[in-house]
Amino acid sequence: MKEKRYYPALKTLEQLEHIHLPTISHYRFSEHLRKNLSKVRESIKDASMSDLKDFLESIRKFSPKIGEVAMQHTANQLNMDSVDHGIFLKKSLNNLCLFSSKENGLDAHSDMYSVDEDLSAQDLVDFSPVYRCLHIHTVLDAKETYESYYRKQRKKQARLAMQPPTNMHETIGSYRQYFNGIVGFFVVEDHVMNTASTLVNRSYLDDVWNMAVSKIVSSVLTHSSYCTDPDLMLEIKNLVMLFMCTLRSYGYSVSQLNELLQEIRDHYNEVLMQRWVHVFRDIFDADNYHPILVTAHGEYQKEIEEFPYRDSSLEAAPFPKRLPYSRMVPLVYREIQQYIRQCLKFSKDLNLADQEIDDTLRRYTNLLLTRTLSGCLSTLIRRPSLSLLQLIQISINTNYLEESNGWLEEFIARLTGMTREMSHVARLQGRSVFRDVRSDAEQQIYEALKCKMNEFMELANYDWLLNEPSGHASSYLMDLIAFLKSTFQAFTNLKEHVAQNACMTACSHMAQKLMEMLTSDDVKSISMGALQQINLDVIQCEQFAASEPVPGLEEGTLLDCFLDLRQLLDLLLSWDYSVYFSDYGKTTSKYIRVTPQRVIIVLEKFTADDGQTYTTLYVANDKGYYAQGSHIPGNPKIPLGYSVLAVLFPEIDKLTSGPAPEAMPRSNQDTPLVESYMIETLEKEFTSKGFNVIKREF
Repeated sequence: MKEKRYYPALKTLEQLEHIHLPTISHYRFSEHLRKNLSKVRESIKDASMSDLKDFLESIRKFSPKIGEVAMQHTANQLNMDSVDHGIFLKKSLNNLCLFSSKENGLDAHSDMYSVDEDLSAQDLVDFSPVYRCLHIHTVLDAKETYESYYRKQRKKQARLAMQPPTNMHETIGSYRQYFNGIVGFFVVEDHVMNTASTLVNRSYLDDVWNMAVSKIVSSVLTHSSYCTDPDLMLEIKNLVMLFMCTLRSYGYSVSQLNELLQEIRDHYNEVLMQRWVHVFRDIFDADNYHPILVTAHGEYQKEIEEFPYRDSSLEAAPFPKRLPYSRMVPLVYREIQQYIRQCLKFSKDLNLADQEIDDTLRRYTNLLLTRTLSGCLSTLIRRPSLSLLQLIQISINTNYLEESNGWLEEFIARLTGMTREMSHVARLQGRSVFRDVRSDAEQQIYEALKCKMNEFMELANYDWLLNEPSGHASSYLMDLIAFLKSTFQAFTNLKEHVAQNACMTACSHMAQKLMEMLTSDDVKSISMGALQQINLDVIQCEQFAASEPVPGLEEGTLLDCFLDLRQLLDLLLSWDYSVYFSDYGKTTSKYIRVTPQRVIIVLEKFTADDGQTYTTLYVANDKGYYAQGSHIPGNPKIPLGYSVLAVLFPEIDKLTSGPAPEAMPRSNQDTPLVESYMIETLEKEFTSKGFNVIKREF
């Protein structure tokens, strides 16, 4: 017993009981001995069980080291780099079937894998307590009890091994510690199965593995999700692969671990995209958004090697020469390539087909283009600090980034060994991404152009009571037109429709702002001189529109932007109301773009030549309202009946419409003006005849 020779002790008891005691049965002490034999047997069983408990504690301590060496062995077989950062010990287990005999062809006495420091089984773990205890319990007919106890305790230890270290996500060493412990557990159980198959069988191991693998996947996913270092994630990937290969060699199914790698790869891509957000932002912050200037042939060759843009006219041009794009274009192109290389690092060694790697790279590149780069560009073009010329250059840049889409596809094909014709499953979406960004940039150009124009328009300082016009266009407007001319020269490298739309936007905006000034509620009075000054400014705008500031527009297109304003001014300055009334509503009307509402708004601001206000009567019966006026300003004088447009358009004052009643006095061009003193007379006259009269003074 002291020498832990429990089985010989049992055999001695058996001989004592069956051979020696019967010969001395006539002595009373023999009966005493016989009664104590069971206690001795129980003490032998307890002693062997105590040794087993010590073994279980010892194996729990040494399992990580056993797993470490097992993974090193697998790495050596697969020619994998498993000694990154000097973590693995350069040792292997000797004289112990720690590696599956089925997979590796080893027996318990193989020294094939001995290295610098030979370690025997006894150097790490002494398995004799397991066999002694099994033997003792078998002899004592308690084998099932022993097996049940052993498996129960080992399952508890398996659960402990599945618990990851605290803050495992912070270092690769913590992941190695975790995987070493798990591998060590299953390697030990495989050894026990091969040496004591009744104690541990394949069915039991498969049950334990199925329980473990879901916990492993959950723990690794949880901790790796906190990782924001792509280099660390590559190390995790390599470690998981080594873990899979090691356990696969022992006959375990690792399909769920393949799915784990897919999840880690997706997170790795997310981490990369987050890093590339900062990469792109740094590029955008550093760019001056001016075309790249090259002064020598060597410099030019370096530029086109970095970004393979070719243009025969540019190559023929003398130095110095300007590339049409700014510095961000080659830098963005280079960083997209670098991102693709980083993605490829994870997909390597996963035993994937070339087609699958190619499709994966394209899928992740599309994510970078559609989410990361697109978002960064959208944020860029909305920066309030960008000038109009910088926005124009960004829009130009997107043309060349769109062109790089084909070069990126060729780059991926070269990396994966696939041809572009074979890679038809997932095309890169760069063209649509850059088209969308360019469309947004164009809208920002139009808005920035209007904002810049507003700065000029805010300098307008009209004297609305001006007696005589200055004889030339306002200075602010001349400055605005000069600005527009120089700006449209910068549109040379833009798509033709962008320059055309910008020019249309500019002309429409000028016409709109001038109309707003003319009809603004802040302007209470307008003299004929002020109106004529506005007319001079509109003439200058029309001359600009007719000068074809950008090519490709149909003749008269830009002039149409000022048509509303032109027809309104012509009507107000010529007092051609008879034609306006007679042609109203006709498609051939000379003033078809003039609304009565606008005319009324401007007329109500008019002052007479002598500065007096005028009065308008709105007279109505059951068929409608009609107006009569007094002291209408302007030259030529406006005859009674044409003084206020509400005669034909009573809806302006929410009055009912209808034809003129026959009883209503009509006037023609020869009717003299009604003087102010006649207003009261007219009011009484129409009231006495049953008409409703509204009197408004301005």
